[in-house]
Amino acid sequence: MRLPLPSALGEPLQAAFRLLLPLRCLVCGEPGHDTLDLCVACLADLPWAGRACLRCALPLPDEALPICGTCRDEPPPQTATHASLLYLPPIDQLLVRYKFHQDLAAGRLLAQLMLRNPPPWSCPPLVPVPLHPKRLRQRGYDQAAELCRLLRTPRWRGLYRRRHTAPQSERSAEQRRDNLFDAFDVRGAVPARLTIVDDVMTTGSTVLEVAETLRLVGAEDVRAWVCARVP
Repeated sequence: MRLPLPSALGEPLQAAFRLLLPLRCLVCGEPGHDTLDLCVACLADLPWAGRACLRCALPLPDEALPICGTCRDEPPPQTATHASLLYLPPIDQLLVRYKFHQDLAAGRLLAQLMLRNPPPWSCPPLVPVPLHPKRLRQRGYDQAAELCRLLRTPRWRGLYRRRHTAPQSERSAEQRRDNLFDAFDVRGAVPARLTIVDDVMTTGSTVLEVAETLRLVGAEDVRAWVCARVP
C-alpha cells in the first residue's frame, strides 16, 4: 500500500513529492497510470455512474424517465444529486479503507476520480456532511470535509452536527431517517445555493436531512455530489 503524503505539507511540496514517488495502484499494487494510484486494468474496470435519476442519483435504465418514480411522487428537498461512481468493487473497498482505516491516499484517489466525473452543473459552494465532534475525535478526520478540500472548490463551513447519532449501517431507510432527525444545524447566514458533499449515498437519508435543514434556514437551491451511490 502506498503511504499517504503528510497533510501538513503545502500543495506545492505534496506535488513535488508525488513526482519523486512512483505511482502505485491502491487496488492491486501494479504501477499507477495517468497520474493516478490505479493501474491501467483497474482504471478500466471502475464502476462509473451512468444514467441516473436527476434528483436522487439512483441508477436508471436507458428507457426510463429522467426522474425516478419515488422522486416524482415525493420530490426530495435537494433539486439535483450527482454520483461520480457506483458503490461496487473496487470503489467500495477504497471507501471503507478511507473512511474507517485512515487510508488518506485512498481518499485522495477518490477525490481525483470525482473530478473526472463531476456534476453536469456548475457547483455552488460545497458543504460537507459534518461529523459530530465525538465521532471526529474517534476517527481523527472528517472524510467528507477532506474530500471537499481535495476537490478545491469554495466551501461553506456553517453546517454542523448538533447531535451525536448512531452509525447508519445495518439500519433500514426509515430507521436511518429517524436516527438523523434534527441532527444538523447551521451557524451564520446561509448562501442561496449550496452543494452537499458526502462519500457514500445509500438510501439518501443523510442528504435528505441535510438538504431539509439548509432549505429551512433559507437556502433556495440545494444540490448534492457524492463519491459513490449504492445501486
